[in-house]
Amino acid sequence: MPSFINTVIVGAGPYGLSIAANLRRKGIQCRIFGRPMDTWISHMPKGMLLKSDGFASNLDDGQGSFHLAEFCREKGIPYEDTQVPVALETFSAYGLAFRDRLVPQLDERKVVSVEETSGGFRLSLEGGELVEAKRVILAVGVTHFEYIPKTLSGLPRPYVTHSASHTDPSLLRGRKVAVVGAGASALDLAALLNEAGASVELIARTEELKFHSKAIGKRTFWQRLRRPSSGLGPGWKSRFFANHPNLFHYLPQGLRLEAVRRVLGPSGGMYIKDKVVGVIPSHLGCEIENAKVNDGKVLLELSSRNGERKTIVTDQVIAATGYKVNVERLEFLSPDLRSRIKTVDGSPILSSSFESSVPGLYLVGLAAANSFGPVMRFAYGAAFAARTVSKAVAKAAIREPIGHSSAASDAAHR
Repeated sequence: MPSFINTVIVGAGPYGLSIAANLRRKGIQCRIFGRPMDTWISHMPKGMLLKSDGFASNLDDGQGSFHLAEFCREKGIPYEDTQVPVALETFSAYGLAFRDRLVPQLDERKVVSVEETSGGFRLSLEGGELVEAKRVILAVGVTHFEYIPKTLSGLPRPYVTHSASHTDPSLLRGRKVAVVGAGASALDLAALLNEAGASVELIARTEELKFHSKAIGKRTFWQRLRRPSSGLGPGWKSRFFANHPNLFHYLPQGLRLEAVRRVLGPSGGMYIKDKVVGVIPSHLGCEIENAKVNDGKVLLELSSRNGERKTIVTDQVIAATGYKVNVERLEFLSPDLRSRIKTVDGSPILSSSFESSVPGLYLVGLAAANSFGPVMRFAYGAAFAARTVSKAVAKAAIREPIGHSSAASDAAHR
């Protein structure tokens, strides 16, 4: 007979770990499944620096009891809220330490399937164990949503890969590589590949590469007033998106979708600019019109906005083109369950507590960006999501009778 649990969390990145820590502090029975910090450890290039400041890279247990600054002090790692960049390896190690200290119940097994039942949900784990739960929180991160443009998706593997497939730039030493994109993943990977001995070219639709401004010393009162700091960078707009995802949720849908598309668009971290600009050949303002393989090489036909056309010949293409949420990509959810999740442009429509149209099913992180804003694309959004979801789960648990009958589940869904 399947074991029963109040709440199951699928995913163990910053959002999943933060939610589990918040629920544990509230005394809510829960289990969390997934490899800890997997996206950061297994799908980002070694040597990368986070675009987010140190103070904006914390996981959360509801009381702020273990921040990145404390971890760095314990390990003797240089740290400063804004002046010292956070290395990928440091952030990953911090997440694992957070797991050890605050989420000891983590089960690293993979969730193979989730289906809806009369009493909630049934989950199948690798190895065959079945678990039933009243509610399921999906904190699956970004890797389910890798996006490769149509003009590249027809190329055979390994001639085209997504940037999430490249954790060790040294493996491409001596290869000619075209990196497509203008965001942090594209710029970081291009710089790291170049340093590792690959021959790199950068291709981007934008006509100018953008980078975060370097923080220089302390700002004056008027500078802080004009462009206040926030977890998403300086400026009143960034401050609103960082600090008020609850208010963002109540904006008209069209305005929310437009803001998520346009605000905090592709840009590199402040410390990567000198390793890209003037160093890596860049084809900016270009669209890839056609891509094909000929005699073991990839031929990319580019066109610029002024009508200029050129062909790039390379050994392989890396699409650092980000992620595009589509619930249908969550194939571990049963088809019936996926069909009951109401969406807009593939993204789930969520309540103010991150609950989907399927009662008891919550989604956080990138999948929640259209509902709560661009902060959901960053680790900084984990605290808001964790505290909001855990509060809703705790409130529902108080109202529920003990047990897992259909009647109890129906009460939870009302």
